[in-house]
Formats: sequence, structure tokens, C-alpha cells
Amino acid sequence: MDGFVGALGLLVLVALAYLFASIKIVRQGYQYTIEHFGRFTSVAKPGFNFYPAFFYRVGRRVNMMEQVIDIPGQEIITRDNAMVSTDGVVFFQVLDPAKAAYEVSDMFVALQQITTTNLRTVMGSMDLDETLSKRDEINARLLSVVDHATNPWGIKITRVEIKDIRPPADIVNAMGRQMKAEREKRANILEAEGTRASEILRAEGQKQARILEAEGRRESAFRDAEARERAAEAEAKATQLVSEAIEQGSAQAINYFIAQKYVEAIGKFATSPNAKTVLFPVEATQLIGTLGGIGEIAKEALGRDASPTPPPRTGVPVVREG
Repeated sequence: MDGFVGALGLLVLVALAYLFASIKIVRQGYQYTIEHFGRFTSVAKPGFNFYPAFFYRVGRRVNMMEQVIDIPGQEIITRDNAMVSTDGVVFFQVLDPAKAAYEVSDMFVALQQITTTNLRTVMGSMDLDETLSKRDEINARLLSVVDHATNPWGIKITRVEIKDIRPPADIVNAMGRQMKAEREKRANILEAEGTRASEILRAEGQKQARILEAEGRRESAFRDAEARERAAEAEAKATQLVSEAIEQGSAQAINYFIAQKYVEAIGKFATSPNAKTVLFPVEATQLIGTLGGIGEIAKEALGRDASPTPPPRTGVPVVREG
């Protein structure tokens, strides 16, 4: 009886051990491939899974989270025969655990090698300046090529980033000199453009000044011409009035013209810079009579009676001390 109880207890223990061996607990973020006598049958999802022991076993434990691998530094020859050192990183995620477990032998080594070879291909088809200035284009091309190559493995490439591109020291020095020369060139161009703008503004200012000066002279000439025109109109009006007076029988109008010309002639002699002493042996009665005629004309024009002309005095020589 005791032997039966012991055998039964042993059988229970073996059954419990078998049950515990058949239970598969999968952590979140992982998936397990299940093999039946070495052949893949299914994928165990995160959580509780039961597969009979000895008949089923876990083949591969596949990480389903996004992962990253480093691309080691390497020397690459660009299209213009420049040697550069570069390295990078690749971000990927497993979408199909069965393909990732059984379509490729070593997933990490395969990703590293395929990224390295495509990196050489992409950067080798570009010039040095392009590799330094078009990192986004390099990343995009690498992402497209590597993602297409790893698609049969059930892997999705989410991002490829170039960490660093290091040209040789002599090329870096040459680039520094080139940058300095380019900046000096831009500075000279800006200075020349500033000088040109200054000269243009100065020329425009001079042009405007000459235009305004010419407009001033034209306005002055116009005003002078207008003044002469008005003076000529006034003289013509005076001549018309005198002519009308002569036609009406007034002899004093003729004396007006004679007295005017006489006074102008005396003024010219008096203001001559070369004359020191000028003698005019003229009859004073003629000048006074002429002036009297002017007065008669004025009185007749105003409608007054002419006053008697004072008796003339004997002629006396006129002396001008200059």
C-alpha cells in the first residue's frame, strides 16, 4: 500500500513537472518561435502559452522592439578621388519573427554588412562637396536601399543616420583657405557695390542740382522777358498817347521826346568813368522850355490850366567835376 501511494505521488510530481515544462510565458516586446520536432509551427505571443513539452520547444526568442546597431568607421573614396572616413547608425524593427529567425543566419551581422556595402556605393557615387552638404540625401538613399534588401528577412529599416564624415587634414586645410577666399571675395563685391551705389546717388544728386539750376535760370529769363515786355508795352502806350496829343495839335508832346533824350545823354556823360570835367555850352532856356512842355502835357491830361512859363535865364556853362 505504501508503495502504491509513493508511486502515485511520484506520478503526480512528474505530471506537474510536465505541465510546468509545457507552459511558455512570453515577455512583452518579444515573440518566440515554436518548433515541433525541429520544424517551425507557430509563434508564441506575449503572455501565457501552452505547448506540450518534449513535442514542442522554443526555437528563437525574437526582440520585436525597435533596435539600433552601429556602422563601424570605414574609409570611402568619393567620385572625385577624395578619401573620407565615415560611420553611422541603423534603426530597425522586426515585423515577422519567423522570417527574422529562419531567413537569415545572423541578423545583426547581416544588417551591418549590407549597410556598410551600400554606404560605400552611395557615397562613392558623389563628390566630396556633395557628401559634406547632402547628408539628408545620403540617409534617404541608404534607407531606401537597405530597407528593400532586408524586406525578405521580415525586418523594417526605420532610420539610417550618418554620424560623422571626416575628410583628410590637407583637404580640411584647403577647404578653410577656400572659404576664406570666398568670404574675402564677397566682402570685395559688397564694397564695390556700395561704392557704385554711392557714386550713382552722387551723380543723381548733381543731376537734380543742374536740373533745378537750369529751371531757375529759365524762370529768371522768363521773368526778365516778361518785365521787358511790360516795359515795352508801357513805352508803346506812352508813345501812343504822345502821338495822339501831336495829332490833336499839341506841340508840347514833341518837346517831351526831346527832353527825354536830352536828359539821357546828359546822364551818360555824367556817369562816364573817363570824364573828369565836362562843359556843356547849352542854352538853359531850351532845357527849361522843354521841361515846361512836359508840364503842359501833364496839365492838359489832368484838365488843368497851364501856368505861365517862367522867363528863361541866360545860358551859363554847366560844369561837371568828376
